[in-house]
Amino acid sequence: MDRDLLSHLPVIIAVARRGGFALAAAELGMSPSAVSHAVRLVEERIGQPLFARTTRSVSLTEAGKALVETAAPALQDIAERMDRIRSVKGRPSGLLRINASNIAMPLAVTPVVAAMAERYPDITVEIFADQGLVDIVGEGFDGGIRLGEMIAQDMVAIRLTQPFKAVIVASPAYIGRHGRPRSVADLANHNCIGYRLVRSGALYRWDLTWDGKDVVMETSGTAIVTDSLAAIDLALAGVGLAYMFEPLARADLAAGRLVQVLPQSAIEEPGLFLYFPRRAAMAPKLRAFIDTANEIGRASQRMSGRKNTGEMDR
Repeated sequence: MDRDLLSHLPVIIAVARRGGFALAAAELGMSPSAVSHAVRLVEERIGQPLFARTTRSVSLTEAGKALVETAAPALQDIAERMDRIRSVKGRPSGLLRINASNIAMPLAVTPVVAAMAERYPDITVEIFADQGLVDIVGEGFDGGIRLGEMIAQDMVAIRLTQPFKAVIVASPAYIGRHGRPRSVADLANHNCIGYRLVRSGALYRWDLTWDGKDVVMETSGTAIVTDSLAAIDLALAGVGLAYMFEPLARADLAAGRLVQVLPQSAIEEPGLFLYFPRRAAMAPKLRAFIDTANEIGRASQRMSGRKNTGEMDR
């Protein structure tokens, strides 16, 4: 076995995952020149280039793709086994990488990470906020957090939140100036805060229900955001109507800073779930996240008097 070659494989995988030497260097805590040296050494040992380089991009060659497809799962398996070995005589440890949508932070992630900081000080949780769906295995994540309807059927899914509604809100000041819409058709006459989908670049169309039918509304207005929390700020400032998940606006609704309009149009979403490949469930660091999330969920349900639904495994 070529030990030098083996030690540089994580660098190759990082360059492939991040699509560049500088980004891989930042992730690994190395200098770009050290990353370049490691790649060059592996290419020399293998006898062919692993990356096609231009001034603007770095992409895998056919040989590089074959190497990454073989090495990445093997190194991930080794890392997980080492984590399990370390946890036998001590506490779970290591870097837990989670890919989550922005809304997951206040609704599901922050309380869990805060509790884990006290319970599992040897685990570092890295949250990558991403509005689009990604291949969490191919991108090197331990798990992802998304709405239940967005998760592939071959993944294990653990419920993190109860179902919630998607609602339309506005400030009292906006309602005072422009009045309330009386139907979904009236939305065309209102200033609606738009939501840009980062990956596709398209404007999100509002999913609503009206007269027993599902309705998809194209809206327009003077502001467009890429983050639901930014939409809340603009709604509070009286800019226009905002479409968002009710838990994000719950405190402002309760305090009267926002009001819900067209409540009969609200659809119910299945809630947020942590998902991961089945083989990853044994990783102690991921198990620590799941156990903490379940404990917080049960405590929250006891406080609200609602029945615990527990885990969902698909």
